Amino acid sequence: MKIIIQNQQDKYQIDESISKIIEDSVLNTLKIFMDDENYEISVMIVDNQFIKELNKHYRSIDRETDVLSFPIFEFKNGELQEDIAIVEEEIPLGDIVISIEKAYEQAKEFGHSVEREIAYLTVHSVLHLLGFDHIEEDDRRLMRKYEEMVLEGMGLTR
Repeated sequence: MKIIIQNQQDKYQIDESISKIIEDSVLNTLKIFMDDENYEISVMIVDNQFIKELNKHYRSIDRETDVLSFPIFEFKNGELQEDIAIVEEEIPLGDIVISIEKAYEQAKEFGHSVEREIAYLTVHSVLHLLGFDHIEEDDRRLMRKYEEMVLEGMGLTR
């Protein structure tokens, strides 16, 4: 498993504990759906302005958001929907962009730790990479079930 974490902001310190939360969140989510560990995910930590620009460019929504996911392959509820020829050691699943600024804001708003919020955003985004969504109510419930399962397993309950 290769998890690449890049800090692209200077408003908050990203220390080893934050990196560990992100890594554990990715690993614990993927182990529900994947048989092996030959995967790669890139996680970029940014501020609100940066994610706002990405949100506007890629989704035509001119406001900040907490997290964005950019999958490489098409999954549906954890199942790969296409045949792929693997030529690399690790299969790249996609990119995650987290606004650390928004994570701090939401942790305060929801009354829980920043670590829990970062873990939640990471799990949520990995599920998006795996084809989960929350547009329809049934899909939202399924996604929430997996989010809570991973977070509880990490000891990060509400």
